[in-house]
Amino acid sequence: MLEPSEQYKQYRSYSYLEAGVDYPDIPMAKEIGRVPAYAGLDLSDEQRARTERLLTENVVISLHDHPSVFPENLEGDLREYIRSGRELTGYEGLARSGMTAVFDNVMDGTCCISSDGGWKWTDVLHDLGMRMSDLAHQDYLVKGESLADIRQAHADGTMALVFALEAATMIENEVDRLDILYGFGVRQIGIAYSEANYLGSGLKERGDGGLTYFGERAVTRMNKLGLTIDLSHSGDQTSLDVIKHSKKPVFMTHCGSREVWPTNRMKPDAVIKAMAERGGVIGLEAAPHTTLSPDHPKHSLESVMDHFTHLVDVVGIDHVAFGPDTLFGDHVGLHDTFSKNLSIGQAHGHVEYEKQPYVDGLENPAECFYNIIGWLVSHGYSDDEIAAVVSGNIIRVLEEVWF
Repeated sequence: MLEPSEQYKQYRSYSYLEAGVDYPDIPMAKEIGRVPAYAGLDLSDEQRARTERLLTENVVISLHDHPSVFPENLEGDLREYIRSGRELTGYEGLARSGMTAVFDNVMDGTCCISSDGGWKWTDVLHDLGMRMSDLAHQDYLVKGESLADIRQAHADGTMALVFALEAATMIENEVDRLDILYGFGVRQIGIAYSEANYLGSGLKERGDGGLTYFGERAVTRMNKLGLTIDLSHSGDQTSLDVIKHSKKPVFMTHCGSREVWPTNRMKPDAVIKAMAERGGVIGLEAAPHTTLSPDHPKHSLESVMDHFTHLVDVVGIDHVAFGPDTLFGDHVGLHDTFSKNLSIGQAHGHVEYEKQPYVDGLENPAECFYNIIGWLVSHGYSDDEIAAVVSGNIIRVLEEVWF
């Protein structure tokens, strides 16, 4: 983990308001030091210096994260926090991450402001608007809507926050709502989040009917707008149909290989290959108990990198990146509390694993890319290979999809 960026001025979310008066005063989890620092990297002084150089000199992009801060007491405070419709952004932690840009997937599956079912159109717009209000009161995080924004953030020593959504469920059968989301600043969107919707099937369904006719219209509109498409939670047939129908390459922003860990949450290598053949990129996932491996069944950085090395062999290093899918707070506790909303049971299937309190080495957005790059350095990857997987491969797709 790096020292805080010089451009970060100690701003805290919604500090222009008064906690307890304008919004609930809920004790929040620590952004730094909530769990012990990762001890699995044994870097020499030379390797440590190279890791820090690569982290600061390169554009570094997280293809998928939730850089919000969650309550310290999830059991008692999480529902009130979500219902308030005002998630706090982890500025302090992000300022130590070394990232240039983060694809922020906001509340997503936990967007239950007015309904426990989530994904309501007005709730999603409320979430986006509230987050933009907070961003407008500070100058470290900039709203990322183009590659120029990301490159400028790197030049300025700031960070671009790119709004993304893991599913298009909230558009219902209104394709023009994609234009409205684009106008709000959303630049990436999924097809389905585990449950089927008007566009296609999610990974939890017993049967996958593939991309619907409306889904085809939506994908065509996404291409025209310049929205990158995310297949992470879509069913296998729906994913293949989107890859075929889209005129642009697509992402699996936070996933892994089902050949390494056989659960629905992972994607079969055949589907990943189909995506790569059309120019797409997969981001490696690190949410708790997802990208496990037989060699490292206790979820850690090493488990995730087992998926990385496997997929580099399967599709080549030019089609692999990282979307850690982390947050500030107890991610395991969040999964426990929102297991139905997030389809945890169906995603993890019946494969046995030993539950961990956190993912060692990839616990929150502040530490992820230092440890990822440190691992790559210690395993002999070149500067060019590291630059490709921390941003170059993502930028190649964005240059084709974004306008």
